[in-house]
Amino acid sequence: MKIKLVTYNIHRAIGLDRRFKPERIIDILNDINADIVLLQEVDEGAPRSRELNLAKEISQSCNYQHFALGHNVSLRKGYYGNATLSRFPILRERNIDLTIENKKRRGCQHTTLELPNEKELEVFNLHLGLSAKERQKQAGLLFRSAEYRKITEDENCIVAGDFNDWRSLLRALFIEAMNFKCATDKTTEKGEVATKTFPSFSPRGGLDRIYYKGKINLLKTKTYKKKTSKIASDHLPVVSTFELR
Repeated sequence: MKIKLVTYNIHRAIGLDRRFKPERIIDILNDINADIVLLQEVDEGAPRSRELNLAKEISQSCNYQHFALGHNVSLRKGYYGNATLSRFPILRERNIDLTIENKKRRGCQHTTLELPNEKELEVFNLHLGLSAKERQKQAGLLFRSAEYRKITEDENCIVAGDFNDWRSLLRALFIEAMNFKCATDKTTEKGEVATKTFPSFSPRGGLDRIYYKGKINLLKTKTYKKKTSKIASDHLPVVSTFELR
């Protein structure tokens, strides 16, 4: 079977014009029409986003029957974190704390999705920190978590989100040490280059990554570059289509 997955840092649905317009995010996601949507910087109950539960609003407007929201940051009023929207049932869901010492709170939302024919897909939706050392420690927390350690090598697993990994310093850890493949790398004469997603109006950095392993084949990856996406958030959505063997 084929599945389409998108990861998208929606910047709380506040665009580069500083306007809160979740309808732009909804239009983009409806156009992409992915089976699984991984969102970062999703508000719930915050005044800056009309105190809406953005995960619920977006999932309902895009006809996703299943969604989960993991809170990473507590605001004076409300929260924000990562959200997973799915056309497949969510069997299990837990938010993994990736906060390092006194740094800004970060997290990874783990969901187990029930695919047709009794197959399961383990999905980790993360948002890592701004410093290289912080990100390395956060990757260690993820791989030592109970949720990740219970997954066997032949089980289908995707780790995706906003890695903030400008220099691809985590690539070797994921590929060489943990046996992942990267859906968002492009092969060039200079080697592997990350698909650029930030800033949305003129991308220079490949911050949004998709890693995968198990009985999964990558069919294609692309960024969504239509006009609205260049202002709806400071990141572009990146979309991968897989075939599960």
